[in-house]
Amino acid sequence: MGKRLTVARRELASLRSEKTIVLAILIQLFVAAFSSFLAVGLVSLYDPGSVSNQFVVEFGVTGEAGEDLTPVIEDEQGWRAVEYGDESAAMRDFDRGEIHAVLCVERAPDGRARVRAVAPDGNVRTTLVVTQIKGVLEAFERHERGRLSSRLERLPVELPPDSSSSPYFGFTYTVLVPLLTFLPVFVSGSIAVDAIAEEYDRGTLELLRVTPLTATDIVDGKMLAMGVLAPVQAGAWLALLSFNGTSIANPAEILLLVTGFSVGVVTMGATAALAFRERKQAQFLFSMGVVVAFSATYLLPESPANAVAKLAIGSPTQSTHLSVVGYLVVSLVAFAGLRRLVGRRGLDS
Repeated sequence: MGKRLTVARRELASLRSEKTIVLAILIQLFVAAFSSFLAVGLVSLYDPGSVSNQFVVEFGVTGEAGEDLTPVIEDEQGWRAVEYGDESAAMRDFDRGEIHAVLCVERAPDGRARVRAVAPDGNVRTTLVVTQIKGVLEAFERHERGRLSSRLERLPVELPPDSSSSPYFGFTYTVLVPLLTFLPVFVSGSIAVDAIAEEYDRGTLELLRVTPLTATDIVDGKMLAMGVLAPVQAGAWLALLSFNGTSIANPAEILLLVTGFSVGVVTMGATAALAFRERKQAQFLFSMGVVVAFSATYLLPESPANAVAKLAIGSPTQSTHLSVVGYLVVSLVAFAGLRRLVGRRGLDS
């Protein structure tokens, strides 16, 4: 074990000269350390409608069925309806900036409402206005369903329930926490590729071979350094999030999941480096493999990102706990398979 630790310390010490890796770690540190401050700005990109509390959107409503849409708009806080007799008058006020959007509502012969929306183009408020138009149309659809429910001949597809949760809560636990826990894993896998491929590129592998180290010792040491790096970073980021007021439940199980994923991703990186030995080809194969593998996990009952979110919130299910164990077992099996292959074939074949 001492030989492997020596190789691991050597790899960790060499990371200080890798400016790109150090910068990536510092960026993650900055995000975790100032998460509560950054969340305010980031949520405006994640959910533009969440920042509209102090912004009243004025909709110009016109068309023969405009009177059906106006009450729906007026019922919601932050929306105001301005009725127009014809669309040309509404467009004049829209062009002058007196209203933010125009909604023209017409009734088809079968009774369906057709809404044509006009939003500003290239304005800084465009994204917010478009988001609010979407909200108006969803509210209008619910109103129409309720009004015509007695005339329905068949049950339509159910609408998704209204969500009253805070966008900051959703962003923090479904985006920020999974990002900070899994980004170090992918960085570690990329470093593992370089750590092995560069030994071939620089010819330094020959120096390691004249030492008492076996091929398995060399690979184990490099993978140990990279595999430990991700859980340590993830633990630090979770601690910083907690310090900033973001409560993290089940941190030990989250770190167990990160450790399992780290072992699997680092094993994938080491396998690519040993197979190709050339850094660019190995990095390309590793990147494509990570994208395919991580995307495929969303076909499973519990994806890693969902598992972390549920664990962090404090509402894990039995499926969540089983997925943690499953990811860990699969990663350890892959690691054992790589060790066995290296032990049998060495680093030359």
